[in-house]
Amino acid sequence: MRIAQVAPLAERVPPDGYGGTERIVSGVTEELVRRGHEVVLFASGDSTTKAELVACCPRGLRLDPRVRDPLAYTTIELGKVSDRAGEFDLIHNHLDYVAFPLARATRTPVVTTLHGRLDLPELPGVYAEFAEMPLVSISEAQRRPLPHARWLATVYNGIDLRHFTLRDRPGGYLAFLGRISPEKCADRAIAIARAVGMPLRIAAKIDPVDAAYFAAKIQPLLRDPLVEFVGEIDEVQKDAFLGNAYAYLFPINWPEPFGITMVEAMACGTPVIAMRHGSVPEVVADGRTGIVCRSMAEMIAAVSKVGALDRRACRAHVAQRFSVERMADGYEAAYRRVLAAPVRAAQWTSAQPVPAAMAASGGGGGALRGSG
Repeated sequence: MRIAQVAPLAERVPPDGYGGTERIVSGVTEELVRRGHEVVLFASGDSTTKAELVACCPRGLRLDPRVRDPLAYTTIELGKVSDRAGEFDLIHNHLDYVAFPLARATRTPVVTTLHGRLDLPELPGVYAEFAEMPLVSISEAQRRPLPHARWLATVYNGIDLRHFTLRDRPGGYLAFLGRISPEKCADRAIAIARAVGMPLRIAAKIDPVDAAYFAAKIQPLLRDPLVEFVGEIDEVQKDAFLGNAYAYLFPINWPEPFGITMVEAMACGTPVIAMRHGSVPEVVADGRTGIVCRSMAEMIAAVSKVGALDRRACRAHVAQRFSVERMADGYEAAYRRVLAAPVRAAQWTSAQPVPAAMAASGGGGGALRGSG
């Protein structure tokens, strides 16, 4: 199968540091290539891949100080995808609804994975307007705000376990990883560490939009001698940072669509103490690979309990449910389902032939209106 993967341009693929969506796109792309698919990756020019790379900007936009209007590069990217759409059996869109007008206009099937939150007030109108779009969610919790959207499948995010080392023995500190923002609640992590008297290490990026929040709410708390702010770390540093921790704190206050850092921690054998929001109960096996909590008091109490959990069970849980191979299995099944959908002859013109995989299956097509 010939597949286009359309990545966000904020980070290179895979990212050097923080960047969950781009890391997932990398995992899907490389595993599909390994399985013999022809894959073309539309991404930033500094991306690394075994697929054919179509550079849509010189480097990941977040770290390029010259960029003032990121949407300009996304528009270029969509133009490049449109120009080559007829070459593909299927286009896999990771840009959320931004690519929907293109998907409606092209005759090549487009599958969209939604990577963000879906409880925002503007979104029901968008997904009602583009109700024909086949969508993939990254958790069951993520899709709840849009129950009537055209959900194709839920495919959990997966990681390459070769990048994470199981450490049998717990370390002596609590870990917080990700980005500094109000919904991630680094301040709660600090409060937990203070309450139990255990060191906390924070490895997180600070986006410009969150700089004022960091300065006002988080930076003053870093004066506590128990707290060490590490800053943004790369994949190699992440392995040691998570694996050498006693537990990973995930004290969020928003409907997290997935939370890949929980999976990365468990892959290292480190159990997770998390607040029960969004996808958390789907990712953490409560009482076996971590403790799912409903309050700060429960999170504080969980610290004394989590050390008894089997770190090998944490790793096995990830291998069974959240590996890159399991993720690719899910996407291949979703692709087959779209390609098998019936197509009206009127959707096709002689100007653009039916892609080979759809001709063979007798299915697929454009926005797939009325199918599924």
